[in-house]
Amino acid sequence: MASCLFLKPIKGAGGDLPDISGFVDDLDQIDHYALEGADLSAYRALLVPAHLDQRYFGTLAGKISAFLDGGGTLVFNGHVAWPMLPEFAPFVVLPKVTLATLEVHRMTDHPVFAGVDARELTFRRGVAGFYARGHNPPPPGAIPLHGLGPERAPCDWLYHRPAGGRILMHAGNDLWMYAGASDTTARIVPQLCRWAAGREA
Repeated sequence: MASCLFLKPIKGAGGDLPDISGFVDDLDQIDHYALEGADLSAYRALLVPAHLDQRYFGTLAGKISAFLDGGGTLVFNGHVAWPMLPEFAPFVVLPKVTLATLEVHRMTDHPVFAGVDARELTFRRGVAGFYARGHNPPPPGAIPLHGLGPERAPCDWLYHRPAGGRILMHAGNDLWMYAGASDTTARIVPQLCRWAAGREA
């Protein structure tokens, strides 16, 4: 079984994915609208970009749910505008944007973020707000990984579905934007690929 399938962003919306082929040895990438014909049973994980046609993705909810039921992993980036899966709810923007509300707090340790300094998630090139500016509300039973501001709005969460499979939700820009970073955030992409492929141990 191959490890990860990356869905390319909508053409013209988010550009090409960075070259992360060095982080996983059997990575496949497909065009956005080729997902309908893809055999997801050949993969352990589906990694979805923030620049997503959510209505199109929603037409494939049965296919995605079946993939998850079989033990697959879905890594979702971005703001949920149109809930595509039963586990999804619309994005909630921060009611007030200040340095304090944009601060990223580690809530639960996780292999994807091992060794990553939360301060380097809060600030990117000296500016706060790149990581997240709100959250996609988690379903009951989800584990919050990072929270924003004093209220700890869960911008990252992990959900182990009762029917099988797991969802890693990140309510911001693609996590793979950190590929090749010069600080501890450089750990995210290789760790994400190992975790998504079931090789975190």
